[in-house]
Amino acid sequence: MSLSESVSEIDHLSEEQRECIENCTRATEVCEWCADECLGSEDMEECARLCRDVADIASLHARLMARDSDYANDLAETCADVCEACADECESHDADHCQQCAEVLRDCVETCRSMA
Repeated sequence: MSLSESVSEIDHLSEEQRECIENCTRATEVCEWCADECLGSEDMEECARLCRDVADIASLHARLMARDSDYANDLAETCADVCEACADECESHDADHCQQCAEVLRDCVETCRSMA
């Protein structure tokens, strides 16, 4: 079952929430990959740190939305802010993984801001 199919099974979610969960999950995955690729390079330390922050916060935000937590919307703005900072950092590097990460993060910023 794909992520979209799984999320569509959660009946209390709006379409906007479903899209945000999917974007947060993608952000989590791409940031884990990007951080791993950045490890070992002094020039990429900040990128790796921000990616790890995004992975933790975006994952938590997706989980809070999925369980209809009263705190999900409170975390949305923080998630958007961290994703935006990470996207800015990733865009400053030429590495393909950073560029792909930034692209995914921009979608996450947009949907999280709409949830805030």
